[in-house]
Formats: sequence, C-alpha cells, structure tokens
Amino acid sequence: MAEISAAAVKSLRERTGLPMMDCKKALQEAQGSVDKAVELLRKGGAKLMEKRAGRATTSGRIAVYVSPRGTSGTMIDLRCESAPVAANQEFTQLANDLAQQLAEGPGAATPDELLAQPSPSGSPTLKQQFDDLMNRIREVFRLERIVRIDGQTGGYAHHNAAAGVLLQYEGDNPEVARDICMHVAALRPTVTTRKELDPTEVEKEREILAAAARKEGKPENIIAKMVEGRLRDFYAARCLEDQPIANEMKFGKKTVGEIAKESKIELVRFVHWELPRE
Repeated sequence: MAEISAAAVKSLRERTGLPMMDCKKALQEAQGSVDKAVELLRKGGAKLMEKRAGRATTSGRIAVYVSPRGTSGTMIDLRCESAPVAANQEFTQLANDLAQQLAEGPGAATPDELLAQPSPSGSPTLKQQFDDLMNRIREVFRLERIVRIDGQTGGYAHHNAAAGVLLQYEGDNPEVARDICMHVAALRPTVTTRKELDPTEVEKEREILAAAARKEGKPENIIAKMVEGRLRDFYAARCLEDQPIANEMKFGKKTVGEIAKESKIELVRFVHWELPRE
C-alpha cells in the first residue's frame, strides 16, 4: 500500500471538503493518485446518497434570474433537507447558477436536461457541481421545478428564498413589473385576468350571491346589479388585475390593473412558486 502523507490528505480534504479519514482511505485505495481518489470519493458519496434518497426535502431555495434587458426570465426550485443547508453559501450559489444557466443557455425541458449543462461557476456541468456539494454536505438535494419565460419579464424572489414570482408582460417598465411580482408573492392571486377563471365557478358564486340577496329581501329588479357589485370581492381574491395593489404607500389606492394601464404595460401571465410551509 502506498505511503500517504498528511499533506496529501490535507490537500484532498481542501479540494473535496470531505472528512480527513475518508480522504486518506480514498488515497490509499487509489495508490496515491489524487484524480482517482476524487473519483472514488464521488462514487462513494453517490452510493451513500442512494441509500438516503427517500428522505424528505422540505427546505430549499427558489431562485429567480431575469436577463439584463428583461427579455427573458427563469425560476428554479432547489430542495434540500434542512434550513441551515438552504442558507449555505454554496447551496445558494448552486441555485443561482441553475437559474442563470436556464436563462442564458439553450433552455431545458426537464431538470435533468438543465443539470447536464455547463455551470456558470466553472464546474464542467451543473450535475457535477450539484453532486459534489451534495456529497460534501451529505443531505439529499432535488431540483424540483424549472421554468423559463421568453419575452419581457419581471421577477422577484423573497428575501428568504421561500417564494418567487415571474411576470410576463408587454411594454417596458421593469420597476413596475417587479413591484407587481412582489404583490403576487404577498397576495397570491390565482389568475391574471377574469377571463382565466372557470366560468362554472363564477356562475356558482353568482347564484350564491343572488340567493343571499333574496334572503335579505332585496327586490328582483336590483338583484342582478347587486350581485355584479358583490362579485368584485370574489374577483379581487383571485384575479391579479382586480386586486388593490399591496404597496399602497407607493401607488395609492389603485388596482394592479389600473397601475399596469398607467404604466403602459399589459400583463400576460405570472408564475408563483412557494416552498412547502411547515
């Protein structure tokens, strides 16, 4: 068996971030070859993580990337097992790299397609960056979701990376687009406009409101008008354009739709993701 120096073990430890004893064992098995030892450590880590694959990944980060000119935007949902790992600097870098590559690269239809691409941080692939970090930290990672929007896009990720929003729009007002993304994160609309609502759901609500008005003794000739007025709350709970803007201090008492019109932008669609709530 080759004699392994303490300096060689220390160097491998600094390169891989793995425990000293694991590094020494790998070097011994590799007869002192550093590259072979690294490969052995990767294979050993992969086997270990296979055994842990069933663990729950309820923590993580949602990363958002918007191109410098705002002509495209991406969002990724990278999961791990614990909150401390989600806040780890290298895990944060991995999440940001995934979002950036999804935007600046050829695109990807699946998480696996994205992981096979080069890393903006310099690793040969995002998959190698992903696996090496998972091997060092010894927690299960999962790239749960990815999305890319091609077109004028605003984006926002919450300060704790537990929520993110992409907004596709027509026009050119990135500041207002970002404000609207923040609004979506806060008020959680389900659709952009009324026309996206299920007509059956709207009609059911209209019938409920009409029945309530009749129970109040309202005349039939005014019930229809009353119902349409009361439907405003129903729309505001679900439709982005109908919601009063969350940042009233900046915009005043206006709806998102009114602000969009004043800002000469048209809202197309949004994507809103959140991490699981404990």
